[in-house]
Amino acid sequence: MKRSALVLCKYSRMGASSRLRTYQYLPFLEQNNYNIDVSCLYDDDYLQTYYRTKKRSFAKVVRCYFRRLVTLRLVYKYDVVYIEKELFPYLPALCERVLRYTGVKYIVDYDDAVFHNYDSSNNWLVRLFLSKKIDAVMKSAGTVIVGNNYLCNRAINAGAKEIQILPTVIDASRYSIKAKASSCDTLIIGWIGSPYTQKYLLAIADDMRALSKKIDITLRFVGANEHLLPGFHGVKVEIIPWSEETEVANIQSFDIGIMPLPDEKFEHGKCGYKLIQYMACGIPVIASNIGVNKDIVVGSQCGLLVDATFQETDSCETVSWDKAVLAMVSDAEQYQRFSRNALEAVESVYSMQVQQQKLLTVFNEL
Repeated sequence: MKRSALVLCKYSRMGASSRLRTYQYLPFLEQNNYNIDVSCLYDDDYLQTYYRTKKRSFAKVVRCYFRRLVTLRLVYKYDVVYIEKELFPYLPALCERVLRYTGVKYIVDYDDAVFHNYDSSNNWLVRLFLSKKIDAVMKSAGTVIVGNNYLCNRAINAGAKEIQILPTVIDASRYSIKAKASSCDTLIIGWIGSPYTQKYLLAIADDMRALSKKIDITLRFVGANEHLLPGFHGVKVEIIPWSEETEVANIQSFDIGIMPLPDEKFEHGKCGYKLIQYMACGIPVIASNIGVNKDIVVGSQCGLLVDATFQETDSCETVSWDKAVLAMVSDAEQYQRFSRNALEAVESVYSMQVQQQKLLTVFNEL
């Protein structure tokens, strides 16, 4: 007899966190005795407007919240309920508490430190009323799934009953090693993300300008938009639209994959998915020495770390961005070693094929 599951995503497939933490696992769950109904909070229309304008339409938010409220009326007919992050952002955890008190044991999943949206908000009312909201959601859950140790520690402190660490991973069947190096002398330094996260790139602009005076580079930013270009004046930048169909081919065109992050609370909760995408194509990485970035790069020995101290860290040297790139391209043997290590790490840890059984176990045990 098949079991039924209601999956309450935050976004449609257009949203990276939902696509990676939820949608890519659904075929496997369906193959293993589950009938899945999916309901996303924010649809494509909402996301397209937000990415284009960086503004949230109040009318669209109300419409999305009403649609979710209607969906929740049917929650009791399912064997398993899976929630991505929270049911209603910026509202108290009332619905999650109701589920708990009425006997619905739900799974909740986190790949970001969304609790810092509340406890570190600039709005004192948000801090006053919502700073412990995510702790309440975690405590009420049957199982809390988290993407890294930083999020795990928060779940422990919140009093979560069951916790499972499930890194954000790639579907290995979609990725393959980069076929060859660039056909010209230009070094392709690549990044993939969204208009929301492109702000992190501006911190490396000065280093890239300095680097461009020493070697021929092209910065290839997949998923960014033209608003980024003024910050990189004097450097050759290519802006490539993101699509799920072309993202792997675009990553394969990189020589080096980068992931800059600021040393701030929210960023410590990120799960390093960009790095894993680069690694799945055999591309060495350079990343900020922040949170899970360090765990991935040091643990896999697949690249270099960058921070302000320029010190040695667990055998992965941390340097400035321009020096890191020069160090990477000046040592061909090191470059190939990083490439091999990256592929091995994806094969053994950072693929859906390795991790999907963990998620199925969580569903079954609930």
